[in-house]
Amino acid sequence: MSSLLREEMQRVLFRPAKHRLVEFIEIEEPSPGRHFLCVSVGRKKVVELSIVHCQISQTIQKSGSKKSQTQRSSIQECYKRTEIWSLHDLTLVDGRDPDVDDPCFLLHFDEVRTVTAITCSAKYTMVRALVALCERHCQRPLNLQNFDFPYIKPTTYYSNRGDCVVLSQICFYACNLVCLSMCPVPLDA
Repeated sequence: MSSLLREEMQRVLFRPAKHRLVEFIEIEEPSPGRHFLCVSVGRKKVVELSIVHCQISQTIQKSGSKKSQTQRSSIQECYKRTEIWSLHDLTLVDGRDPDVDDPCFLLHFDEVRTVTAITCSAKYTMVRALVALCERHCQRPLNLQNFDFPYIKPTTYYSNRGDCVVLSQICFYACNLVCLSMCPVPLDA
């Protein structure tokens, strides 16, 4: 499903603007329709963050011969970029509380923009993409606050593979626990 959404947004919204959609997550907004936080790279390696509003519209098309006309209903998705920022203007990403599964985070530009992802996993996926793009295109580290850093920045053992990093860390810890539980405990005082 997400690959179809990615292709559709790339074709309809980003390709005509000469941008390449790098990452997107679905977010919650008060207005009706679906909303996405998107990161795209444009000409001259300009990285933009944008809020995309997807509204479903229904059009009626007339078809058939002149004597018998039928009406066909067609559902189309309309994508519109409602807010756009440059990655260079992003000064801080605040995860609010690293100890709680909270999908909400704050993007600090000239003003603070509150973003609520659909899941915590989506939040961390977006932050990992922003960190990588900031290091690659802005030649500076992205300021992060209140995040669980092992899930964002890979260690020397792990590679930057998104949610696979989280899964591999959990498996590694589980193997360690199993090994430790099988070790005999000396009964000497």
